[in-house]
Parts: sequence; C-alpha cells; structure tokens
Amino acid sequence: MMTSDQWTAAQTRLRKLGVRDEDLDERFQRSGGAGGQNVNKVETSVTLTHRPSGVSVRCDEERSQWQNRLRARTRLAERLENLAREKIARDRHERERIKRQKRGLSKGAKARRRANKLHRSNVKGHRRGVSGDE
Repeated sequence: MMTSDQWTAAQTRLRKLGVRDEDLDERFQRSGGAGGQNVNKVETSVTLTHRPSGVSVRCDEERSQWQNRLRARTRLAERLENLAREKIARDRHERERIKRQKRGLSKGAKARRRANKLHRSNVKGHRRGVSGDE
C-alpha cells in the first residue's frame, strides 16, 4: 500500500533533479495480464513522460493505479539520475582527455623522438650519391 510519505519522497527526489509537475505527461491505460476483471476494466497502467528530456517509463505491475503512479515516478527519478551520472562521467573523461593532450610529451619521449629523427636522417643521408649517376 502506498503511503503519503512514499509519495512525498518520490516527488522530492524528482524536484531535486529539477523536474516540475508541469514537465510530466501522465497517461493511463488498461494494463492487461494477470489481475482478472480489474485489469480489463480499470486503467491501472501508468505511462510517465518527462517532456524536456524525452525519458518515458511505463509501470503496470500493480493492480492499483496509485501504486503504479508511485513506481513510475520512482523509476523516472532513477533514469534521470543515471543520465545525470553518465553526463558527469562523460564530461570528466573529456576534461581529462584534453588535459592529457595539453600536457605534451615527457623529456624522455622527446629525446627518443629526436634520436629516431636523427637516425632516419642519417639513413636517408647515406642513400645520396649511391646510385652511380654522379
């Protein structure tokens, strides 16, 4: 059974994510499946869509519309939290990638590159004049 505390907790969780009630589309439809005559007559299934992000969840596990509404809000909050976490991780990864790029090569790597360049230059330099055309 759903309590007002659970409902308030779900609403608070959504508010922390910046979701307003005006941003939500809530639709009800018949859920079908087990549940007998109740699910065939009553629209207990809930589809909740957050318009700004386009995230949509459907819940039809409970026989009660109110319980499905609560579960749908909880799932929506979980999905939006996951999206926010992924965005933070992507941004952090991008910042670290740019930082690595800007850092440049170490002294040892520069020395190896210089030595390799000198070696290739010497190899190519020895090719000059070998052909016999001179």
